[in-house]
Amino acid sequence: MKVITLEEHIESKLLTDEINKAIGKPTLPDLSKDMQNYMQTSLPTPADMQDVDNRLKFMNKYGVDMQVLSYGNSQPQNLDPKVSVRLCKLANDELAKVVKGHPDRFAALAVLPVGDPQAAAAELKRAVEKLNFKGVLLKGNFDHKFFDDPFFFPIFKMASDLDVPVYFHPSFIPQNITDHYFGNGEWSDVVTGIASSAGFGWHMDVGIQVMRMIWSGIFDKLPNLKLISGHWGEMIPMFLERLDDELTNYSGLKKPFSEYYRHNVWLTPSGMLSEPQLKFILDEMGPEHIMYSLDYPYKQPKNGKTFLTENSALTDEQRELFAHGNAEKLLKL
Repeated sequence: MKVITLEEHIESKLLTDEINKAIGKPTLPDLSKDMQNYMQTSLPTPADMQDVDNRLKFMNKYGVDMQVLSYGNSQPQNLDPKVSVRLCKLANDELAKVVKGHPDRFAALAVLPVGDPQAAAAELKRAVEKLNFKGVLLKGNFDHKFFDDPFFFPIFKMASDLDVPVYFHPSFIPQNITDHYFGNGEWSDVVTGIASSAGFGWHMDVGIQVMRMIWSGIFDKLPNLKLISGHWGEMIPMFLERLDDELTNYSGLKKPFSEYYRHNVWLTPSGMLSEPQLKFILDEMGPEHIMYSLDYPYKQPKNGKTFLTENSALTDEQRELFAHGNAEKLLKL
């Protein structure tokens, strides 16, 4: 069975060096000893992010035929457009080289200078038409604006025109929200840091991002626009009926929230390989709107292959759609 994974991250030493030259090497805030230890032992190293040979070894070991690559934390999306326009072009060119070196094993999602939406739309067009990229990944938000803001509309109009998907990826939430929801002197700042990010907080944040896109009415303007949401939809699928019940009469949308969600959004697990979650998502979304992802190298689940091959929740037809079929259709692989 062919396996394609969609949320797999990479970095470029050349790009990171160029970012550091442009804005100065980033300095970490004052962190406790516990938090420093956590970051050193739990997060991928630059070598993990950059080493293509190790990536291929992992893929071969766990039966991954193709990874759709996107940039990790060291990327220029949210920098000042004075530097991000140039650096995003460099980033996409560097990523294209990786794909060109192994075209049967890798595809790519573009990174865009979102602070200049017209330049971002032009770069997306270049990345798709010239570099053969399969879509774009947008990380977090920009300048305290969610992407439903009309400022960003040219990006989504271009994605719709090109018929490529937009993958919404989490990022760190503002400090005041971290403090309000997750801070407490009764527990370690490691708990606060993890809870506000990979544990819960950034999933909540990017789930709200997708909700806001629907409420903005963008799918009435761009019915061909396609979004991808990781981590089984960042908690939103559990509330589809609730959102319909509470908001349909007030949203001003042409259809209930869940109709847009089930039609215009595709979900991936991002390495959260849990059978109960898979069963729930199958019931809520149907087998045509789920695709596979492992979140390499942040996550390297040892059941990455067996979750597909031995999972009783899937019929043979559903297994093929989940493992590769839906990705091939949506991303034109």
